[in-house]
Parts: sequence; structure tokens; C-alpha cells
Amino acid sequence: MTTWLREETPHDVFRFLREGDEGRHQTARVTADGAAWLASAAGGRGSALTRWEARPASPAALPCGTVFDVVNVDAVFGRRMLDKLWTEGPGSGPVAVHRGRALLFAAPGTAQRLPALLGWEEWGEEVPRPLCYGLGDAVTVPPLVPSGSAGPRWLVAPDTRHPWLPGPEVVLWACVRAVRAASAADVRVSIFPPADPGANVYDVSRRR
Repeated sequence: MTTWLREETPHDVFRFLREGDEGRHQTARVTADGAAWLASAAGGRGSALTRWEARPASPAALPCGTVFDVVNVDAVFGRRMLDKLWTEGPGSGPVAVHRGRALLFAAPGTAQRLPALLGWEEWGEEVPRPLCYGLGDAVTVPPLVPSGSAGPRWLVAPDTRHPWLPGPEVVLWACVRAVRAASAADVRVSIFPPADPGANVYDVSRRR
């Protein structure tokens, strides 16, 4: 346990998060348990967590590959993926948005396997290429306390010490469903055959 997880910090951020948990739940709010999970990604005390402890309204950089991987996709496509995950699938883990991109937190190992799965998938070429962050990479995560700035923010904030995280197969499924749904929306079906450009056209509204 790092000193970032002390009972009281200079800003009492964990007390603030615990009190905010009582009697209500907001999808975009980090809970005290969710903050503890994020902190576990850094292992021992690190400079990023030291800064976050002093400034809980600031973003922080956390390493990927042990506690979570991150799949980075276009924000619009990411919302389509989330729609499929929550309406037709098992749901999602934490999700953030930053600089026009959606960051989907996934199970460790996803960053390594997802590109290969997309290469084998029939619809893989239609999927906007994601950026996958795994072991050896780090990502910027939103602050514990919302700052109201234009920086990163949570769409689905971590709220437990052991969140469920989608693996590469689930992320692939969401990518394919999002692409297929977008393709289907572009198809216009008519019960009438296409018009013959050489056919004579008469104004039947004048007939008696």
C-alpha cells in the first residue's frame, strides 16, 4: 500500500471520495475503492502518485501491463463500442476520454493480442486502427477529483478495487459490432426497383 492511500492526505481526497459514495452512485465519479485500484497500478510509491496526492484534481501518468491495459480509439467509435458493450454485451471496465480519443481499460495482455485478432477477423480491416498500450507503456488518467478543465475525464470511472475488465476477445467483439452497426446504418433499402433513366414519365395528377 502506498502512502498515497493514507487515511488522510493534504487534501483529504480519500475522505472526500468516501463521503461522496454514501447514498449515491455516479458513473463518472471515482470512488475511494476505485482510486485504490488505480494506485495499485504504480506498485510502490512513484513520483506520479506523489504529485497526485498533493494535487488530486490533476491528471496522472500510470503504467500499463500489470493491473490493466488500455485500448485507445477514436471517441465516436469508442462510444459506439460502449453502446454495444452495454446494450448487447457484458458491459465495460473503466473508460476515459482525452484529446478526442476514448481510452478503454482492458485486461492485461489485451494490448498484445488484439492487433493479431483484428488481423484475422473478417471485418478487421473496417475497424479504425486502435492504439494499444500494454507492458512498458504508460497512459494519462483523469484526476480523482473533477477539475472542470478541458483535460481527460471519466465516462465510466473505476468504483471498485477489483473491476471487471474486458479481454481481447470481448474488445474485438465490440469493435466488430460497432463497425457492422455503422455499415448497416449506411444501407438504404427500398421496396421499389431503381428507376429506368430512359423511361417516359407522365404527370398522372392531371388525368380525369
